[in-house]
Amino acid sequence: MNVTSISFPYGESIQWFSPEHTDKLPNTPLKDWLLANGSLTEKLKKHCDTFTVTVLGEHLLNPLPGEFPTTDNNNHPIWVREVLLSLDNIPWVFARTLIPQDLLHNPQHNFSHLGNRPLGELLFTSDNIVPGRIEVAEFETCSRLAQLATSLSQTVNDTLWGRRRYFHIGNSQLIVSEIFLPAAVQQIYQAHSK
Repeated sequence: MNVTSISFPYGESIQWFSPEHTDKLPNTPLKDWLLANGSLTEKLKKHCDTFTVTVLGEHLLNPLPGEFPTTDNNNHPIWVREVLLSLDNIPWVFARTLIPQDLLHNPQHNFSHLGNRPLGELLFTSDNIVPGRIEVAEFETCSRLAQLATSLSQTVNDTLWGRRRYFHIGNSQLIVSEIFLPAAVQQIYQAHSK
């Protein structure tokens, strides 16, 4: 795996859509994964013996244009965390989390010190975190995320699909984007055809 912190961040400016407002959403088994309401972490764990989180990087950075829609955060650095979620040592998902600074040092959550622990476990077990809407996007074969997949020895023959979800904590929100890598898409299709 040629992934290093030197390449961080991998995220790129992208147009996200409400699933109801795009006719391009794939009508395949991947659609169920993109629109799943529960914890993606828990869903992934059901498809492997070993689930691991590899941190690609995390740091205070300015959000990409239009990436963090709350206007009061657009000109302030936010905590950006990028990870790979792997099933039995095969990267399935690239995840990018955006956390405003007012949530960073909340002692109840301690978002900046997750290490290799999955964020999904925290998001779906805390009473004061409310999952919000889901948006979807596709990433072209020339995107930075396609280049990341290639560096992981995964061939990118088609556009990659991802989703992002808003999580509300009091008056603040964090955003988690999850992009399915080619290995995940292949395994999801194979499992569906059995």
